[in-house]
Amino acid sequence: MQRPGVNSFIRIRRSELCIGFTETPKKPAVGLARLDYFYYYPTSGSVPIAESCLFSPSFVSQIFLQVVAGLWRMPKEPSESSSEASKKMDGKGSEDSEGQTEASEEMLRKRIRTNTPSPHRTPQSSPPKVVSMEELMETAKGVTNMALAHEIVVNGGFQVKAPEPAEGSLEKRVKEIMHKAFWDSLEAQLNDDPPVYDHAIKLVGEIKETLLLFLMPGQARLIGQIEEALDLSLIQQQAENGALDIGKVAQFIINTMGAFCAPCRDEDVRKLRDITAIVPLFKAIFAVLDKMKIDMANFAVSSLRPHLLQQSVEYERTKFQEFLDKQPNALDFTQKWLQDTADSMLGESEGGAAGASSSSPQLLLSVHNQAYLRLLNWDHGMDSFPETVLMDRGRFLEMQLELEQLALVASVLLIVYNSAGEAISGLPGLMDRLKSTIKILLAEMHTPSFRVDETFAAIGEKLCLELGECLSQHGFSPFHTDRQSALKGQIAAVKSQDNPIRKLIDSRIQAYLIGFLEFSPHRSPPPLPGGLAPISKELEEVGVRLSRLVNFNKLVYSPFYHKILQDILEPREAADT
Repeated sequence: MQRPGVNSFIRIRRSELCIGFTETPKKPAVGLARLDYFYYYPTSGSVPIAESCLFSPSFVSQIFLQVVAGLWRMPKEPSESSSEASKKMDGKGSEDSEGQTEASEEMLRKRIRTNTPSPHRTPQSSPPKVVSMEELMETAKGVTNMALAHEIVVNGGFQVKAPEPAEGSLEKRVKEIMHKAFWDSLEAQLNDDPPVYDHAIKLVGEIKETLLLFLMPGQARLIGQIEEALDLSLIQQQAENGALDIGKVAQFIINTMGAFCAPCRDEDVRKLRDITAIVPLFKAIFAVLDKMKIDMANFAVSSLRPHLLQQSVEYERTKFQEFLDKQPNALDFTQKWLQDTADSMLGESEGGAAGASSSSPQLLLSVHNQAYLRLLNWDHGMDSFPETVLMDRGRFLEMQLELEQLALVASVLLIVYNSAGEAISGLPGLMDRLKSTIKILLAEMHTPSFRVDETFAAIGEKLCLELGECLSQHGFSPFHTDRQSALKGQIAAVKSQDNPIRKLIDSRIQAYLIGFLEFSPHRSPPPLPGGLAPISKELEEVGVRLSRLVNFNKLVYSPFYHKILQDILEPREAADT
């Protein structure tokens, strides 16, 4: 069985309001569409690609292409040709709904702009390439597969999860209203005299499709049993003749689910047997089937991981080359990233670097490693992330935020121990207590509600209190008021990035991490610089994560990096000679 890929569809769950995405784009059937209940299954299902909202089908197509395919390079505003194509797709059917969706479209456009590189940040060396819808869809499929394979390989804890709309959000309210309307309509049909089973039979058909997805093509006997028991044409005939026993059909479905589900779902299936009303039973069946899909997807991921580990480097490199063939300017940001790094390094050490060949392997490696280190100090709001590491942007950002907190912790502790002197050096447990206090107070330093002045004032107060108690317990005289004020002032000064102590700690952290990137099995691990002992464990963990990420990235993209670095450094060598 193969997953639908780009032939999957955007739809409102279990309703007739849907819009299709196919290899050959077709005119949408309705004027409004909505992203809802999106999953990615390696063997079946779909991909969550955007926040749920009401908007026109033409805008859905724009969002799909921008989010899935255009993370690498998309314009801030759609071009005239794309606007005209959108108008053609909308047709007259969307005019009636245009007024209802205008506000939602504008809101979603703003969200997309915040994640789309601005024109002033886009290198101008390669003009945009106009491509067809079919090429974009095929590219989106390849990039999506590559991103999923990369995530499975790099993230050992990767699992598929069902998207849950935020409490009180527009998505959640619309979802609840639409689902309630559907189930109320179904209940009204079943309560008619005689009952109308049209929607119920459609649900049975959807359940049948889901159950068949759990089977392999070779399991002919089980497939035959499901096909026979859930024969929709036969069920339709029984309904027309008043002979349909919908409860019997539901019991077969429950028994089949019990045979297919993972052991952790046995209790959920058992509860289905206690439900007697048809509509609540169908709702519960679909809820359990959704959980079973997630279980199946995660089992498939765990099964795929060993095979992907063996083939991932060649696979990602091939997929990226295919993308590069269709989008020749897909390395612009990578080239700028390496160019800026080389300019910075060679500019700072022009005298020392001039003696070595500008294309020597050692210099190429040094520039490359330094470029990776720059990603840990990246300005994500101003600079576009290099394309070759875009799939790991979240991981680099996570390490960057962690290192910023560790640098502050180490800086404050260095100030405290230099200020207190030998009185507190070597006291058991004091370092850990002070470190824990600082980390707790800095826990929300990257949140909008963080108040830096108040936090550092609180750190100074708390540490002076801790030090006073510790000194008294060990027979030392407590800090004088003047020394406490001086210590609090030094701690408060660390909040500035230009603070000398903070800059010293930052430079030592960078030197330690660059040692991890240069580390090889034949060399000993990098020594820990002075002042970093309190955060040594956390730094080592970051260094290991960084080196694994960088080494894998080098394996995948080394041919592209080598060519770019040669083109950057060879002209310098020619100029020097």
